[in-house]
Amino acid sequence: MALLHNRVSQKELKELLFQETEPRTTISFYEYFPIENPQQFRDELYQALKDLKVFGRIYVASEGINAQISVPDSNVEAFRVYLYSLPYLNGLRLNIAVDDDGKSFWVLKIKVRPKIVADGIEDASFDMRNKGKYVNAEQMNELLKDPGTIVVDMRNHYEFEVGHFETAMEVPSDTFREQLPMAVEMLKDQQDKNIVMYCTGGIRCEKASAYMLHNGFKNVFHLEGGIINYAQQVKEKGLDSKFIGKNFVFDNRMGERITEDIISQCHQCGQPADTHVNCANDGCHLLFIQCPSCAEKFKGTCSDACHEVILLPEEEQKASRRGVEKGVHTFNKSRSRLRPRLNEINNIGKEEK
Repeated sequence: MALLHNRVSQKELKELLFQETEPRTTISFYEYFPIENPQQFRDELYQALKDLKVFGRIYVASEGINAQISVPDSNVEAFRVYLYSLPYLNGLRLNIAVDDDGKSFWVLKIKVRPKIVADGIEDASFDMRNKGKYVNAEQMNELLKDPGTIVVDMRNHYEFEVGHFETAMEVPSDTFREQLPMAVEMLKDQQDKNIVMYCTGGIRCEKASAYMLHNGFKNVFHLEGGIINYAQQVKEKGLDSKFIGKNFVFDNRMGERITEDIISQCHQCGQPADTHVNCANDGCHLLFIQCPSCAEKFKGTCSDACHEVILLPEEEQKASRRGVEKGVHTFNKSRSRLRPRLNEINNIGKEEK
């Protein structure tokens, strides 16, 4: 039986990746479609993509597939042919990274999950087939000219912080499952407005658009292919980018630059910066924004305390981590920024009455 899981250490895999001489292309895609046997689908997919030397992270569920991968340039066409040979995936849109060094992933991981996006929706009458209207980059820019259009960012606070559409509303939460009911509540008095949802690659805003319609909203749109596809269309068609700053991505790059604007600050000194890092202290790994000066001063750590830890001998560092639940945590200022924008949104309807 073929081996359907990786058995090489992460350190070795990273070293092998950086020894590669052939360029790689970073691609993301998703599709909502019924999968009767997700585990069987996963195993067949793993074998096919492993043979094509694909690296990346893929989630499979009964509701569909969500993938962020890198492919050797010489295998991109073979990958496309294979993917399009699968039921429901023929002609699927592939989002190609716009700011890519080809080093986004170093191993192939395919996991079966209950859903491809954890949404917390338990209402059996919710139907993904009833979703908002797709808009492309040109249509998005046109909608943004209307001051009555409400643009909703369905990403996490740390994604919004480094880049977003100029007039976008942030839904201040750490999880998508919390954002859905929050968005409904925040916009409850704006059900007849044009509401445009967007996210990184389209998967979250597509589900969010269906959820808004499910909750009585009328004119709901979502950005096809998300920011990644928008940036690609802007580049190809010579359009003005209404998205400013960086697009946070969930791979080793942690971001792809869309415009030269730096709209966020270093979380340590307050200087303009938009580079996300994980704290170099393995007992912390806080995700935060750090400028080059602070990166040098703190040696990639988030604080004096973590800086002191990484100066200790390795065995002492390991001893300090024993029994500590690290989890996933991020630097978060989003809630303090919410109120002014929420007041502005809620005044749109009042001003027109």
